[in-house]
Amino acid sequence: MKHWPAIKNPQKYKGQRVVIGSVTDGYLPQEAQFQNTRKLLEQLRGSEAEILICTKSGLVIRDIDLLKELGKVTISWSINTLDEDFKNDMDNAVSIKRRLDAMKQVYDAGIRTVCFIAPVFPGITDFEAIFHQVRNQCDLIWLENLNLRGGFKKDILDYIRKKYPDLVPLYDAIYNKGERSYFCGLEDQAERLAKEYSCPFVDNELPYGRAEPGHPVIVDYFYHEEVRGSENSGRRNPKK
Repeated sequence: MKHWPAIKNPQKYKGQRVVIGSVTDGYLPQEAQFQNTRKLLEQLRGSEAEILICTKSGLVIRDIDLLKELGKVTISWSINTLDEDFKNDMDNAVSIKRRLDAMKQVYDAGIRTVCFIAPVFPGITDFEAIFHQVRNQCDLIWLENLNLRGGFKKDILDYIRKKYPDLVPLYDAIYNKGERSYFCGLEDQAERLAKEYSCPFVDNELPYGRAEPGHPVIVDYFYHEEVRGSENSGRRNPKK
């Protein structure tokens, strides 16, 4: 457990974005006992900061009362599958159903919500099915591709060979040969879906605000680590 001195001057964060959960989920099971995240949120009262919480938990609903007091708050859930078996292969977090239920409760409470479809596993993640599942209970849908680095790359490619052998050529093309047309195709698919349902489709997040019910903003973060439109852009150079 980590502890910190109490925030005595929350106004020092005025106008800034405070992110909870970018590395370690702020709502791990231990939070139910120790309530460190709740203590932090209590200390941020009156800060006028924009608060972003990234989680895979349903425990966040415990703090709805407090979150409503904080003003500009966004809660993001990572959901990259509707298949509980695949989810269980990837992490030990709560079920997809619990995440979806929590998202709806937070959304219905008037708090801005995000479905973060990440990482998108080529040939496995059906982001269109997820879109239809969540479009009436979130304000934003973020899309991010699967990046493979270091030992994690070997682990995932070994998993694909074992569980999805028919996808081995696709993963080899993307992650060993640098082929990008698959994710460029997904971008086009997302853009078509956005037009069909009158959803804004952007590659940079819009200023803070709630989306029109049933028309979430779709934010394309595929290859977001690169400058869009530059000579390094995956969209402009899909095979490089």
